[in-house]
Amino acid sequence: MARVNPHDPGADIGRKRGEDAGDAAREPIRVGKHEVRFGTASWTDPTMTVPGVFYPEGVRTPEERLKFYAGQFSLVEVDATYYALPYKKMAETWAERTPKDFVFDIKAHALMTGQPTEVSRLPKAIREELPGELKEKKRIYRKDLPKELLDEVYRHFREALAPLTEAEKLGAVFVQFPKWVFPSNEARELILETRERLGLPIAVEFRHGSWFNEKNAERTVRFLQDNKIPYVAVDEPQGFKSSVPPVVVPTSEELAVFRFHGRNAENWEKKEIPPSERFRYLYDEDELADWTPKMAAVAKTAKQTHAVYNNCYSNYGTTNAREAARLLAEMQA
Repeated sequence: MARVNPHDPGADIGRKRGEDAGDAAREPIRVGKHEVRFGTASWTDPTMTVPGVFYPEGVRTPEERLKFYAGQFSLVEVDATYYALPYKKMAETWAERTPKDFVFDIKAHALMTGQPTEVSRLPKAIREELPGELKEKKRIYRKDLPKELLDEVYRHFREALAPLTEAEKLGAVFVQFPKWVFPSNEARELILETRERLGLPIAVEFRHGSWFNEKNAERTVRFLQDNKIPYVAVDEPQGFKSSVPPVVVPTSEELAVFRFHGRNAENWEKKEIPPSERFRYLYDEDELADWTPKMAAVAKTAKQTHAVYNNCYSNYGTTNAREAARLLAEMQA
């Protein structure tokens, strides 16, 4: 009989663990005068929407799924905005379908962080204004765009999220820099420029460990603290050149963020695989418990703390979010 991988045991075991964890994640957990919210980085991944995996039978439409999810968690991250600029109508429906106190964290668009985007996924009004040689390209980068068109990207993004801002449901825009963005004056200026252009609260995640190596760690932390920019602490596979260490440091009194990518080292740097396969990893309770005191300590310094589980294969993220919430709630009891 084949041995079950404890970190990839399948949907049935994942669902059972999630049910056993209870409902502590439904509401923000109080740590002193502050709040900690738990959620996942998706509510629509195809491996998650399979009937019986996370959603009950009969919950099939986008509206039904978001309403059910928002009844289980107080937070969700939207990743689709990385690939395509959002539209106002979309944000209106998100605001309408979720409870008053629900919060959305939104991933910044690729062009805002030095990553490429497909020309075909840009809004028609922006595509039509592209210079001739850019219209013919499949992908373009931030550096390719004329200043006025880059301004339009930010304006479109900001105005599309207005319904969430007005409903007080926007947590932060996650500005995630790729592994080829190293510590430099240029990179730090880009972070400040992004915040200024957006005019929205941001949180920064790095994808290369050099930001926290012996040479740069102190300067990175000082830069974030001096500019009151929330840092996204990550849990991810270690041992790669790009691996970001699990640094936990408060950099803002308003917000702290934890993102859990799983520890699937085998798939971490594989090319051309779905995100759910890269993050296909179910944390065990000891691994989650290691982070509980760190969350509690940071939560005492920031008004809001967001714990986002990006291991969104099947029900792994939802299960771990519930379990981690229970662990923190038990610590506060």
